[in-house]
Amino acid sequence: MNYNEKYQKWVSKEDLDPALKAELLSMDETAKEDAFYTDVEFGTAGMRGILGAGTNRLNIYVIQKANVGFAKYIASLPEGKERGVAIGYDNRHMSYKFAIESAKVLATYGIKSYIFESLRPTPELSFAVRYLKCAGGIMITASHNPKEHNGYKVYDDTGCQLLPEAADQVVQYVNEVEDELNIKVFSDEEAYPYMTWIGEEVDEAYYKEVMAIEVNPGMDKSDFKIVFSPQHGTSNIAVRTCLTRLGYDLVPVLAQCAPDPDFSNTKSPNPEVPASYELAIKKAKEVDADVVVITDPDGDRLGVVAKHNGEYVLMSGNQSAAVYLEYILSQMKEKGTLPDNAVMYNTIVTSDLGELVARSYGVDVEKTLTGFKFIGDKIRKYEQTHEKTFVFGYEESYGCVIKDFVRDKDAVQAVLTAAEAGNFYKKQGKDLVDVLNELYAKHGTFKETQIALSKAGAAGAARIKEIMDNLRKDAPQEIGGVKVVKVEDYGNSTCSDGTTIQLPKSNVLKYYLEDGSWIAARPSGTEPKCKFYFSIKGSDADDAASKTEVFHKAMMEIIGE
Repeated sequence: MNYNEKYQKWVSKEDLDPALKAELLSMDETAKEDAFYTDVEFGTAGMRGILGAGTNRLNIYVIQKANVGFAKYIASLPEGKERGVAIGYDNRHMSYKFAIESAKVLATYGIKSYIFESLRPTPELSFAVRYLKCAGGIMITASHNPKEHNGYKVYDDTGCQLLPEAADQVVQYVNEVEDELNIKVFSDEEAYPYMTWIGEEVDEAYYKEVMAIEVNPGMDKSDFKIVFSPQHGTSNIAVRTCLTRLGYDLVPVLAQCAPDPDFSNTKSPNPEVPASYELAIKKAKEVDADVVVITDPDGDRLGVVAKHNGEYVLMSGNQSAAVYLEYILSQMKEKGTLPDNAVMYNTIVTSDLGELVARSYGVDVEKTLTGFKFIGDKIRKYEQTHEKTFVFGYEESYGCVIKDFVRDKDAVQAVLTAAEAGNFYKKQGKDLVDVLNELYAKHGTFKETQIALSKAGAAGAARIKEIMDNLRKDAPQEIGGVKVVKVEDYGNSTCSDGTTIQLPKSNVLKYYLEDGSWIAARPSGTEPKCKFYFSIKGSDADDAASKTEVFHKAMMEIIGE
């Protein structure tokens, strides 16, 4: 069925949601094609897409179809129907509606659901699955995407996002749905007996675990000030409750605390975008804060700005995680609590700095593919075998987990760690940037950057495929005048040195350069983008920065952009 046939099927449905019908009738040919040329697909973090009418949009019909697949998966598990599914949702347009619709589809298949009474951060949903001993979980969120988007993430019984094998099973069930516009769904009255509302009990259990991650409990906090913004999202109550109870002087950016689906008072809800920090830094200057922390809307990513030599300096996810590692591991070693079999996890597109910090303390490091579910899976493996003891896990994209009572990125834990590390080092006459510079002096200076090429629609998808195909067929021998000494192709599990990559296949290419730098390319699993990751090693910060500019230009020339 081509895009126009799909369009006609939707626009001809008599009882179609009126708002979606109006949108369909207003579409020109380009809009029709973009809305129907494909179906929203599961990526590295579930489904994300623009809200609106069409199979390539997020709407109640697409959500119902996804839930049919997940319901059949849950029903196939031992006692899956009785154990049920925990459901959380963020502040975005349609999030609550999609959460209820998910519960109603589950009920249609005889599956219990436990729905948060109001919005909660993604890590608390992961925690709730474990706390309530559910068979799985659903989180309605588009994470840090723009306001026009929403999304749907699914979790297994350990609170980890579904791994590829299970996700493929769900997708197979989803693809068996012949008509997304005529799915049988219980009415509110029919579904109600299967639905349970959850709130304070789960909140308090989660807060207790978060507050217990302190490495140095009882440390004086009276002279340390933090400015915090939830970016209109879900982490407001959780972060303010935990840090206030622990005695921190936490100053909220009130204009960004109200749950607002339009993100009215921020230029971007994404901590990776410098403009998203503007109001928080303004507040920090007013109150002379030591650290600024902002989370993304669903509360799984944390951005950190540290006051350094009178200026507020934005730290990347790679940089802040390296500092957290230094703090946690140094304190564990000093206290004699660092396990002999300690292990840290990060991804194949994460900076080398964190690995060097971990290994300097005798901590093993294991790499995973991009997607925090792979880190969650590593935690599960060693939880069962006891071969190694988890001490930290992180991605470059501002996401980490400190303690494994959550199996996803947890910005609430990260806020507490940033605050505690900042407070600890302030008492030594240092700030977080000072610590980062010490790590550079010890391990080498790294500069990590990204280029994300946005390529929307059918033409964009074709262009992304073309870029990756061309790189795969004609691998560069040098980039920016520096020799490529090794190439890893995760799509076919091969490495140019003849070794085999022991990870699931993924459309990622990674180029190691003679100077100790590397560059990786991969299509985004959640957005219509082709991403390029740069980890550039220099003799100092200026050298690393100048080399980064050269590598950026060279890579874009290679792909013809």
